[in-house]
Amino acid sequence: MPADFKAKQLEFTRYIRNPELYSVPEDVKPERMAMYRELIFNNINSFLASNFPVIRKILDDQQWFDLVQNFFSSHSSKTPYFSEIAEEFLEYLENERNSDDDFPFLLELAHYEWVEMALSVLKEEADLSEQKSIDELRHCTIKLSPLALPLVYRFPVHLIDPEYLPLTPPAQPTFIVVYRNLEDEVKFMEVAPMTYRLLEIIDEQGQILADCLFKQVADESQHSDPEAIITGGLTTIKDLIEKTVISIVA
Repeated sequence: MPADFKAKQLEFTRYIRNPELYSVPEDVKPERMAMYRELIFNNINSFLASNFPVIRKILDDQQWFDLVQNFFSSHSSKTPYFSEIAEEFLEYLENERNSDDDFPFLLELAHYEWVEMALSVLKEEADLSEQKSIDELRHCTIKLSPLALPLVYRFPVHLIDPEYLPLTPPAQPTFIVVYRNLEDEVKFMEVAPMTYRLLEIIDEQGQILADCLFKQVADESQHSDPEAIITGGLTTIKDLIEKTVISIVA
């Protein structure tokens, strides 16, 4: 009986995933299977559309349907939770999707949209650091907020919309920080390459004295005026602390 049930279950789910390839299971009315199929597919479709609104907007109805249908029929999800389907979709795009018709920025745009949802459901809280003067900050140990992600993309994903669909990446990559603030709002901001490198080092180190951070960046860049790195870095760090992107270690 267990083997028979497993075979019937597989027959049932195969049809739901891809009714064009598999037949309606025996002993089940076609209209009932169609109802199950429509219910499950529409739930997946609706969830993906709400989590990837820009992708949905830049694709026409047929393109979107084909994308969702291919994901639905070919990807073997490892989670039973709807809240994790967006991550499964991202994995599908990265490791399984293979279509010459896709926009070249599709995976990066999906990741950018997924980050917002991922940060919004994290249980961690943003830290509010005591305000310090510029001079004091130089001697403070700082760390990256668990609710902040420094990201780099080949395409300017934050600008993509139906009126802007680049087919080749620009010469310079796009650096973005995504973070959740004290009001639990997910925010995005484009940053300079130097700011991204500051955050990358903080993330790599776990925590670091601000003075050591600036010294490392100055050494890496071989800047002719290290003090300019420190001055600019302190202003940047102060702003990032106010935004709760980074915090001072007590």
